[in-house]
Amino acid sequence: MTKRFLITLLAVALSVSATQGATSVESVGMTVNDMDRAVEFYSTLTFRKISDVEVLGEEFEHLEGVFGARMRIVRMQLGREYLDLTQYLAPPGRPIPVDSRSNDLWFQHIAIVVRDMDQAFDKLRALKVQFVSTGPQTLPPSIKAAAGIKAFYFRDPDQHNLEIIYFPPDKGDPRWQEFSRRMHQTATVIRQSRAAHLLAPGPAPPLSRCRSWSAPTRHRP
Repeated sequence: MTKRFLITLLAVALSVSATQGATSVESVGMTVNDMDRAVEFYSTLTFRKISDVEVLGEEFEHLEGVFGARMRIVRMQLGREYLDLTQYLAPPGRPIPVDSRSNDLWFQHIAIVVRDMDQAFDKLRALKVQFVSTGPQTLPPSIKAAAGIKAFYFRDPDQHNLEIIYFPPDKGDPRWQEFSRRMHQTATVIRQSRAAHLLAPGPAPPLSRCRSWSAPTRHRP
């Protein structure tokens, strides 16, 4: 059934106030080609689906800059962080170039904190994910601030780069030691450097602190 209601999934939800400015990143978004496939994949990585809607209308066309946009948006949660997956039911978009590399300007990735790198890597191998790294890499003692950190890059079915990362007990934010997995950052290549943006540690801001739109929307089961 179609009805109008306040959309917060596409909200500009950076917890902005007049005196403090931006205080957090509310969620990370990715565009996917096949939503059911993407949800199944991220569910195997222990993400949990918490909402699933279809949206369309002039407001979204102007927001996205895509004429005739009709989208399915699924919000996934891992720990206290959110990942918004969007499939353009119309019009379809272009795939990520098959020859994409980490030094391309459009490169970005999500990192998932793990407690045991060997176990996490074995699970990814069992899932037959596409490798980017040759295997888990350990940062050397010569980099004192990051010595002992382990990381591994791979791709999801739509060729988005993902990372699993392990922090020794004396490295990283203490809260990353509290859970076996935690999505904690996105990284975007900006010209010659990579800038990391930590996600907010808490839930999405209340509706009163978000900018939202009213547009035709259909809930999905």
